[in-house]
Amino acid sequence: MYHIPVMLDECINGLQILPDGIYVDATFGGGGHSKEILKHLNENGKLFVFDVDDDVQQNVPNDKRCTWIKANYRHLKRFLKLYNVTQVNGILADFGISSHQIDEPERGFSTRFDAPLDMRMNRSEGVSAKDIVNNYSAEQLQHILGNYGEVINAKTLAKKIVEHRTAQPIETTGELVEICKSVSRGIEVKYLSQVFQAIRIEVNDELNAIKDFLEQSEEVLAKDGRLVIMSYHSLEDKLTKNFMRNGVFEGEPEKDVFGKFEHHLRVITKKPIEASSEELKRNKRARSAKLRIAEKI
Repeated sequence: MYHIPVMLDECINGLQILPDGIYVDATFGGGGHSKEILKHLNENGKLFVFDVDDDVQQNVPNDKRCTWIKANYRHLKRFLKLYNVTQVNGILADFGISSHQIDEPERGFSTRFDAPLDMRMNRSEGVSAKDIVNNYSAEQLQHILGNYGEVINAKTLAKKIVEHRTAQPIETTGELVEICKSVSRGIEVKYLSQVFQAIRIEVNDELNAIKDFLEQSEEVLAKDGRLVIMSYHSLEDKLTKNFMRNGVFEGEPEKDVFGKFEHHLRVITKKPIEASSEELKRNKRARSAKLRIAEKI
């Protein structure tokens, strides 16, 4: 197994698994969380796992209780309905990119390798990082670099990318890294990872997918069902926190004349759970993880 599941015990405890319940792992990846969920289910329990990446197929357990759905979690409700499932007892999502995807050079997610600029979770559809880097205007590039990557000099970098591609297209991660290095500010490794993160979020429309997923999660959860969400980026965590608290992603919910609003989740974690110091020693990729839990009421 190439995946070390982050905060495994905390996720499983948060789900409060019923032995004969129906559960969803919305971000299957290496399957570490799913394998643990299955240990807590009896023969009547069911687990549906979502992932758009064909590479995960080798990790899907040969277990009749487990069903892999090759789809983005933003289509949660529609695909569960295909299996005649309208309500589930728990949903887990780990919004981080999988270790496998980072470590596979040809996927183009990592700054460590020189590879084609791709970054698509699902390699069979959508725009690639190459499309974005070579076709977005300087203003569009500045927006995604500044908002999704919090790149300190987003305007300067966007201008540099546009200048470079005027002479020749930017084809590889290595070429992009060299462009970034020429205007890098602060710690270079951090700067590069912020740039790549911003482009990856845009390529996969990750923030809109999270919004779709969270809204559908509230709908499909049964009463007392648990929603367990792990985020690695401040924007992901903010969407999760706001939705769990108020049922909206920004601003205040619409209230009636009595000051009440319709919302069916109760927050279990007042503050996000973070990985222990012991876990951080074993798995440095857990360092930015924030875990939030809510319950359907």
